[in-house]
Amino acid sequence: MKKNLNLFFIGAIMLFFFVACIKDTDFDQAEDIALTPILEVDFIYFNIDARQFFDETSSTEILTIRDTTEIRILDDTEIQESLIRAEFFYRFNNSIPRDFLVDIRFLSEDNDTTLTTQISVIQGSLQMPIVTEFIQNVEGDDIIDLTQSDKVVVSVTIPSSNANLEGILNLQSKTTYYLEF
Repeated sequence: MKKNLNLFFIGAIMLFFFVACIKDTDFDQAEDIALTPILEVDFIYFNIDARQFFDETSSTEILTIRDTTEIRILDDTEIQESLIRAEFFYRFNNSIPRDFLVDIRFLSEDNDTTLTTQISVIQGSLQMPIVTEFIQNVEGDDIIDLTQSDKVVVSVTIPSSNANLEGILNLQSKTTYYLEF
């Protein structure tokens, strides 16, 4: 009985192979396949206290604060070659009663400027912080400049400061990279 059952299954499988529909497959179409992943990553962030804009020891204003961050994701050759667009989203929350000018410079390994952005941040107050949002799209020829970047320098400039200034300037940002392989 077991032998008959095995012969039956073998016969059924062979019959399936001979009568199954077979469609011609065009393997040249595989070249038309494009993978388009989207990668979201945190970019830069900071919390600057208003007191950082004033040096109490010398009683002088500090009108510009700078910080440098390395951009490691753009070091990968495959990412550089596959990047078709990048979107930078910046969100500032300002409770300092001053406007700010934020200058964002992307620099190459040799410290040459490859890409720049300037953002005006509106003044807020301790009672009513103001949110400023800014989106920067990078595509086309600017993508090549972006992929040459090794680091980003953020400069925050305040028009005036004093020892009694209070509040916080907060930045949170993310980058969305659109790739095509």
